[in-house]
Amino acid sequence: MINVPFQEEFRPLIPRVPNVYGAKDYRDYRDILIKIHEILRKGNLEEALIREAIEHDLGLSDTEKEAFYHSQKFSSFYQRCRYALRCNIARHLTGESYRAFSIRLVDSHLFQWFTDIHDMTSRKAISKSSLERAEKLFDEALIADKIRTWMAGLSNPEKAQACGLSQAIDTSDTWMDSTCLKADIHFPVDWVLLRDAARSLLLAIKAIRQQGLKNRMIEPSILMKEMNKLCIQMTNTRRKKDSKKHRKSILRVIKQLIRRIEKHANRYRTLLLKALGKTAWSEAQMQQVIRRLDQILEQLPAAIQQAHDRIIGERVIASKDKILSLYDQDAHVIVRGKSGSEVEFGQGFLLTEQREGLIIDWELLKDQPPSDSQLLQPALKRLVTCYGPIRSVCADRGFWSKKNEAFLKEENITNAICPRSPQQLQEKLSDSVFSSSQTRRSQTEGRIGIFKNVFLGKPLRSRITVNKRHAINWCVLSHNLWVLARITLFDERAAQAV
Repeated sequence: MINVPFQEEFRPLIPRVPNVYGAKDYRDYRDILIKIHEILRKGNLEEALIREAIEHDLGLSDTEKEAFYHSQKFSSFYQRCRYALRCNIARHLTGESYRAFSIRLVDSHLFQWFTDIHDMTSRKAISKSSLERAEKLFDEALIADKIRTWMAGLSNPEKAQACGLSQAIDTSDTWMDSTCLKADIHFPVDWVLLRDAARSLLLAIKAIRQQGLKNRMIEPSILMKEMNKLCIQMTNTRRKKDSKKHRKSILRVIKQLIRRIEKHANRYRTLLLKALGKTAWSEAQMQQVIRRLDQILEQLPAAIQQAHDRIIGERVIASKDKILSLYDQDAHVIVRGKSGSEVEFGQGFLLTEQREGLIIDWELLKDQPPSDSQLLQPALKRLVTCYGPIRSVCADRGFWSKKNEAFLKEENITNAICPRSPQQLQEKLSDSVFSSSQTRRSQTEGRIGIFKNVFLGKPLRSRITVNKRHAINWCVLSHNLWVLARITLFDERAAQAV
């Protein structure tokens, strides 16, 4: 490996406003950010991630790498990667949107220090679009692999001590659970899907008309107003006599209106293609509007047919064949039977943590999620490959099966999974290891709640699986740094109290 001097820029100390004294909550939050900064630097995580990003993006040979690391371009590329890394971690620590965090970054001296904007010269703050690009600057598979490798390295006492930990991290005892990452959609009602299609098409048409490209049609806002009126009427039919009859008649009018809008959208799409280079838009902006139109126009016939079959034809459509969202193609109907959410719409997500609460394995499922029992063995194989031998695994009764029981016995892994049989459960409760593991499992439920609601956001805003995986990887990294910072602070304060 080429030895590269990753030099930190000269900058002011952590800002302290002399006439304002922060509350304890602020001081604790500031201390956590300082600790995360130290872990990134002393644990060589920041350097490793930036090195991998540079070598992956540029695809250089060994001789080209050495020349690049000593060139002028290296410094600017390194600063760009470092800035993106810090901004991604800070944004996911707050759980804020791109827009909200771009505003907070300008306003907060603490985050300016952490992200390295607060240097000796003036710097332009990052915009919401730049934050979105920064999240995708690092390859999704690369950062996931690097996080796992770095977490595995913390089992080495020397590396753990470099990060400020008093002892190495133990990854041999694991707790596993699955959940649903809910899609950022409303309840998938058929006629509301048609309203969404109308809104997206009319907004694109309006944007094209603002560029001076016009075809004969009434104002898009009037068409949207008609659609909204019909949707209100559809909502109010449930209170009327012969509600089914009224719903069918209103849907027929909605179908006529959406087909009218579809024809306008196709004409404006053709008009925009012919006007290539004649508008104020760049080619990339023009292609983005065309993609937005195509995404809806391609799905619209199926969405109209689905609404017709379910409301007018009164036919049942299988969950796997339903269009739940025009924007999130990988959203599925997930029936978990939980109190308050019998049915959820989104994607399955598997999370594995170790005793201190560090997330050591995670997987977002693109297709319809299988039963939890089918997720156990692949997850354990990943854990063994990355972290070494696993001593025990604990999960709820959804993960139990005879195959899994035989697999764990064969691999010499302690089975602390809750059995489905009440009689078998009663027998296993006499085992102290099983009882203590199941008692500890309640924290895994809380860990999932913290990860989903605080770090990912409620709900996760990304709608494409690749982008969701980008966001999840950054959230795992931010979460684990947050946990490690809290552990090191606790150890330091405990040592000072002695």
